[in-house]
Amino acid sequence: MDTEKEFGAIVAGIIELLDAKKYIGARNEILKLNEVDVAEVLEEVIAELGVEYAVILFRMLPKDVSVVVFSYLDADDQLAIINVITDKELKYILDEMDFDDMIDVLEELPANIVDKILEKATKEERKQINTFLNYPEDSAGSLMTPDYISLERGMTVEQALAHIKQVGMDSETVYTCYVRDRGRKLIGIVSLRTLVISESGALIGDLLNDDAVYVSVNDDQEEVSEVFKRYGFLAVPVVDNEKRLVGIITVDDILSVIEEEYNEDIERMAGVLDSSDREYLDRGVFKHVGSRLPWLALLMVSAMFTGAIIRSFEGLLSSVISLAVYLPMLMGTGGNSGSQSATLVIRGMAVGDVELGDFLRVLWKEFRISFIVGLALSGLNFAKILLLDREPLLVALTVCLSMVVIVTMAKCIGSMLPMLAKRIGIDPALMAAPMISSLTDLVSCFTYFSLATLIFGW
Repeated sequence: MDTEKEFGAIVAGIIELLDAKKYIGARNEILKLNEVDVAEVLEEVIAELGVEYAVILFRMLPKDVSVVVFSYLDADDQLAIINVITDKELKYILDEMDFDDMIDVLEELPANIVDKILEKATKEERKQINTFLNYPEDSAGSLMTPDYISLERGMTVEQALAHIKQVGMDSETVYTCYVRDRGRKLIGIVSLRTLVISESGALIGDLLNDDAVYVSVNDDQEEVSEVFKRYGFLAVPVVDNEKRLVGIITVDDILSVIEEEYNEDIERMAGVLDSSDREYLDRGVFKHVGSRLPWLALLMVSAMFTGAIIRSFEGLLSSVISLAVYLPMLMGTGGNSGSQSATLVIRGMAVGDVELGDFLRVLWKEFRISFIVGLALSGLNFAKILLLDREPLLVALTVCLSMVVIVTMAKCIGSMLPMLAKRIGIDPALMAAPMISSLTDLVSCFTYFSLATLIFGW
């Protein structure tokens, strides 16, 4: 689609045709689109007219197109269609789907439907499907596909190319071939480029790269995504505990993981504890409440401590009323300063720029940055308080000294907490804006009133 506006007009036109029972016209329009756009149209049809209309349109698609379209549908929409179509139609779709896409669909289906599908599968298919379904949800094993091209060391290039032609259409990728020994152990990889430009009689064993990068079936999906980002691979082999090749993970699957991890981090940084892969409007009200309320309640408790600190200095505030005017600014600046550092450190850890061993280096860098920033902000405030606000010198000194200390402490806390969280096994994203702001509020209040007590001799 050239523009989102044009696509919106096409979707509206197809929905209008369906609503008017002009099914052939709707089919002709939807066949002009690629499979990804067709899936989006079906999702809009389900939302606007209901699943029955979407199924009518789905059944009018060519069979090979319907399989691809189904794999692009949202999990909830897939389930809605499955509940309407026949068992025969469902079996055809699952049989024709790529194996990893089929596993993704089965993981989302109710157990009774999965059991019904497995009953009609062969013994070998059942064994393979059950093996993949039993891998932990966020592991490399749950992402991989067994549809890859494997070669043997003793093959010639001519034999290898003939083998690729024979099985290539059913493989996830043909660009990288995996060389196994008789015991299925991975011994290296060879690229299609190498095969194409080599002599036909050359042996695979002489051409392979025996220093292949691989992941284990039990590796976390986040670790796998780091391997893809680090090496820029299109596919990575997956081995079991005995280094036997059991599958590969392709870049299209890992892109979904990266998006999922990114969304999860964003939600946790915003104080949403129970992240979900469902879209905002698809989540129920109580699901939203359940994911937000615990964290907000915890932060509210920390705010109570801040209030207690302010209450303990009521006498000072009543004698120097102008001190209260600058408290929100100091607390806000402290929270913003801490959040800045936390965000940068969390990002650094996410992309591998910052390791736990860099703890002291990060602390020293943030201390120098925060001290300079604090001095600059204090200088601006000192001039404002004396010249514009016409406050006494002692008030200006109290506010500005507090600013330096608060900014310095907030940035150091903001940079250290995510690293501490990772050290003890907590997601560093949890130590973001809400948590940092609450902690720096406590620090800001205590620092400000302690300095004020010393300066005013109260």
